[in-house]
Amino acid sequence: MKPKMAVWGLFFALGTMVRSVQAQPVQPPPATSAPVGDLLKSAPDIAVSNGLITAQIARIDPARGFYNGTRFDQAGVVTSLKLNGREFYGPWFEKTSPTVLDYTYVGTDIVAGPDSAISGPVEEFAPLNFTGRPGLFIKPGVGVLEQPDTQAYDHYRHYRIMDAGERTTRITKTSVTFTQILNDLGYGYVHEKTLSLVPGKPQLVITNRLRNTGQKLINTSVYNHNFLRLLRGNNGTKITFPFALSAASPPPADLLRIQGNSISYLRPMANKERISFLLTGFGNTAADYDFTIEDTVNGGGVRVQGDQPITRLNIFSVDRVQSVEPFIAIDLEPGAEKRWSYTYTFSTKAP
Repeated sequence: MKPKMAVWGLFFALGTMVRSVQAQPVQPPPATSAPVGDLLKSAPDIAVSNGLITAQIARIDPARGFYNGTRFDQAGVVTSLKLNGREFYGPWFEKTSPTVLDYTYVGTDIVAGPDSAISGPVEEFAPLNFTGRPGLFIKPGVGVLEQPDTQAYDHYRHYRIMDAGERTTRITKTSVTFTQILNDLGYGYVHEKTLSLVPGKPQLVITNRLRNTGQKLINTSVYNHNFLRLLRGNNGTKITFPFALSAASPPPADLLRIQGNSISYLRPMANKERISFLLTGFGNTAADYDFTIEDTVNGGGVRVQGDQPITRLNIFSVDRVQSVEPFIAIDLEPGAEKRWSYTYTFSTKAP
């Protein structure tokens, strides 16, 4: 089945930012901001470990939660993940502010808004039932949201949550499972997400199960933003795929080199420098959802393997973080179910 307007609506929204190099839109300095460290201290979280990896996973809490935005799935936000003392995930911004759209800079600090102030391998779904008119629509992983006007959908915009559904959390020593049940506007679903540390291996596995319990077709897409903090400035970062790469609007040759099946960062990214561009070359099987991001300076990195075909592939980075963003498609008739997973294998420099 071909993607419906909901999917392409998000693609269009993302496409407006997909230029090889661009400055962050100018915003007035926020009147107030708070250090992200204060948020980390006050927000409730869950600690899991398999003896190799230790991770902190944010609890969902409408009052004190680390992330209560309406862009990303609120379940499974990793605020820290360490292997052998090296931290791979954590906030890529220094401060937060409720008035910032996406993020901005104040001096050398990045100040993130409520819908982008997130960390780790987080997912974003395309909206359901968004009409561009005042009314309600659904963002899977978030809930029923209010569209107050006729503006186009903007995933940086903070929408009022009218119904967050029924949420439960199940915790073990090595895993956390989040479940959201939602029924509204003729749509209904049960979404279960589990983050699990594999016993005896430096691996994190994220599994999703989405079941359509409503009367309407669920036609959407989901991508993982993969906010990876591997190297400050990204100089020396190398990304390798199992297919030959091409980019219609490649970034400057002095910053990135695309050669064969790899991308290499050639110099440090400057403060306020930003890249976001699309890659092609992947096929229609899950075998191409397999990439490795290496630190060629200090050693180590992460390999990410998905079990679904890629439908779109974007690269994003600023000097604090590097992101490989693969999209997958979801089409569920009433009563149908889809499962998908990602396996993250971490490594550090051998002693």
